[in-house]
Amino acid sequence: MQRVQLSEVEQRVYQAVTALEARGQVPYPDVIAEGSGLTEEQVHAPLHQLTEKGLLHREDSPMAGLDFGPRFCARQMA
Repeated sequence: MQRVQLSEVEQRVYQAVTALEARGQVPYPDVIAEGSGLTEEQVHAPLHQLTEKGLLHREDSPMAGLDFGPRFCARQMA
């Protein structure tokens, strides 16, 4: 399996997402920012980059009329 190089910020964001999921919390950008010690604005680029690298995927609200914003979930390795 190929290793993906991550910047320090990408590592912090990815670790925040996986920690939130492990605790059963929904990984919304504001909570990811809090968990990574960054501002919400600072996590937008790393979230996009991690999604492009295939490490995270974006999910939109599954219920019509209840949109709390996108959530970013770690990809489960097969």
